[in-house]
Amino acid sequence: MPMQIDSPAFQAGQPIPQKFTQDGENISPALNFSGVPSGTRELILIVEDPDAPKPHPNPFIHWVLYNLPPETRSLPEAVPTDRTLRMPLGAKQGQNSAGKIGYIGCAPPPAHGPHHYHFKLFALDTNLNIAPALERDTLLTAMKGHIIEQAQIVGTYERLAVVNRIKTALTGD
Repeated sequence: MPMQIDSPAFQAGQPIPQKFTQDGENISPALNFSGVPSGTRELILIVEDPDAPKPHPNPFIHWVLYNLPPETRSLPEAVPTDRTLRMPLGAKQGQNSAGKIGYIGCAPPPAHGPHHYHFKLFALDTNLNIAPALERDTLLTAMKGHIIEQAQIVGTYERLAVVNRIKTALTGD
């Protein structure tokens, strides 16, 4: 069975609930992992938005989580934004594109259309044993040649409520 990642919060290709965005509670959604291949020594999760406009880096990084034990099969909702986590024990978080540690929710520009948020799970054949607070590109460099398998789920988010408020303000309707 191939490795898979899914979420009880949203289906693949469907909208991510507002709760998990900067318009809501700005907390991470629960995630489930299955089919992790034997020989996996570390799991890594990277969440990115390739639809983000400049001047932000493209893609905009929403979450970098690494040093996940290979037996990890789920992440709870609202993972704390600590550099090193107690659950899963020893997992480390890197910097998102806002320069903060941990998850930062979806927040596409108003009237920019739906953005696609890629939750990418990587199984590695080694433990990277690297410090917390890394940026995505540094982590990707360290992962080179060690990826056994990868999986992803993509959710969408569009700021319709904000767009509707702007339209109402402009038209007076």
